[in-house]
Amino acid sequence: MKAKKGFAIWLTGLPASGKSTLAATLSQELAKLGVAVQVLGSDELRKVLTPEPTYSRKERDWFYEVMVYIGRLLTENGVNVIFAATASKRRYRALARERIEKFAEVYVKCPLEVCLARDRKGIYAKALAGQATTVPGLQEPYEPPEAPEVVVETDKHSPHECAQKVIGRLRELSFLKPPAGS
Repeated sequence: MKAKKGFAIWLTGLPASGKSTLAATLSQELAKLGVAVQVLGSDELRKVLTPEPTYSRKERDWFYEVMVYIGRLLTENGVNVIFAATASKRRYRALARERIEKFAEVYVKCPLEVCLARDRKGIYAKALAGQATTVPGLQEPYEPPEAPEVVVETDKHSPHECAQKVIGRLRELSFLKPPAGS
């Protein structure tokens, strides 16, 4: 008996744009609808896969390929996945789109100045102090999606509002059932 395939959502945006917060909120909102998800956050995966990350281009290429592989395995076995990862190159997200049947890209749009002000993890502070040299949006380019299924603006809307927008789009894509009574 073959498992029903899960879907995957990739939350992409600059560091500190709100991806992790949105992933947590979206996970909670989906749970209320009876939809279980596995969040694959780059911060958590890096602790396991690259405990002493260099953030080199080669390491990033490898890391995102492994991340996509894990997501594909999960979705093929009926697990819904939320990727919460910058994935600064479009090709990383394109690989996921190519390999995962039910896939949606969510652009977590937020101006760099807002991300700099939020910087809870100190990513930008390290870059500005010369302790990091490959931060997307500062020293490395961030390639925003060209045709995402959803765009949420975390500087203008609450995490709950952004999650509801994503859920609405997932329904339109038939990844989720329509609400009862519609």
